[in-house]
Amino acid sequence: MSTDTELSPTTRVAAYALIADESKRLLLVRIAPGYAAVGKWTLPGGGLNFGEDPADGALRELEEETGYRGEIVRLEFIGSWSRGPIPSEGWGAFHAIQIVYRVRVTGGELRHEVDESTDMAAWVPLDEARNLPIVELVERALDHLAAT
Repeated sequence: MSTDTELSPTTRVAAYALIADESKRLLLVRIAPGYAAVGKWTLPGGGLNFGEDPADGALRELEEETGYRGEIVRLEFIGSWSRGPIPSEGWGAFHAIQIVYRVRVTGGELRHEVDESTDMAAWVPLDEARNLPIVELVERALDHLAAT
C-alpha cells in the first residue's frame, strides 16, 4: 500500500457553463454511476484538455453533456477547493480550480449524455434546485445568481 509521501498531488482545471433562462430555470447535469458524487447535479462542464482554452472547454462540455451549443457571455466566477491525500484509496492530495462562465444557448436540442461522466440533463426551476442533491459548485452558482 502507498503512503502519503508516494502519492502525487494533482491539480485539475475545469470550466463550466452557467445558464439560467428567462423562465428562471437553471441547466444542470446529473453525475453518472462510476464517478465521484454519483447522482448529484452539477453545472455542465468538466476538465480541460491539455492546451485547451477554458472558454472553449466550457462550450465543448456543454455540447457533449446537453446537446446545446452556446456562446460565452462573460466570466462569472472562479472557485477553488482542495483536499488532502486519501492513501487508503490510492489518491494523493487534490486541488480543483473551477472556472464558471455565463453562457447563452445558441442552438441544439436538449439530450442526455451516454456512457460518459453525466447521464441526464435538465432545466430545473431556480427555486427548486436546492431541493435536489447538488454539488457545492451549484450551491455557489445559486448564491451568485441570487446576488446579481
